Amino acid sequence: MKLRPVSTVDALAGALRTRVLSGEIAPGTTLPEQELSTLYGVARPTVREALAVLVHEGLLRRERNRSAYVPEVTTVDLDDLMYVRRPLEDLMAVKLAGRRVASADGALTRMAALPADAPWAEVVAEHMALHEELIHAVGSPRLERLYSALAAETRLGLVRLRAVYADRETLISEHRELLDAIAKGPVQATRRAVAAHLDHTWGAD
Repeated sequence: MKLRPVSTVDALAGALRTRVLSGEIAPGTTLPEQELSTLYGVARPTVREALAVLVHEGLLRRERNRSAYVPEVTTVDLDDLMYVRRPLEDLMAVKLAGRRVASADGALTRMAALPADAPWAEVVAEHMALHEELIHAVGSPRLERLYSALAAETRLGLVRLRAVYADRETLISEHRELLDAIAKGPVQATRRAVAAHLDHTWGAD
């Protein structure tokens, strides 16, 4: 299989994505094109395209006549996010009770294999992949679309958990317990485990 060359736009978008999801670029920070052009040694049109990629992903916002900026995900935002996520993940729990989802196990394995100094963005990526694989395993395209609509806010919300999970082993252990509970079943026990996982994770800070 041939590898696709990474364009300068993709490389810059990737670098900025990592900094946003690792919390290095804090919520509320603006990203002026000229400053980024100077910092990374690329032309402003390249910066503009890279920022557009992240705006499309929901990791940045841009308003008319303003620089792109990292949106703030407040506690109120997180509460509302979980208000919508809980019923979606409950549907997943009902459908997957008693099943082992190998792709979700794979995401957890990759998370556990990350080096200790890996950027938090890489932890976020595998954390998201684990939950997305569970949703995908349900086999409902509509559920996937609803869940994906929350992806950007969820990823930004996960940045806040970096301080809570300074010991990554705790995060790994909690997700291993979640996957084991789903695989074990039965339905009501799985539903309780999924609900408890969401409440604990987002109520931790």
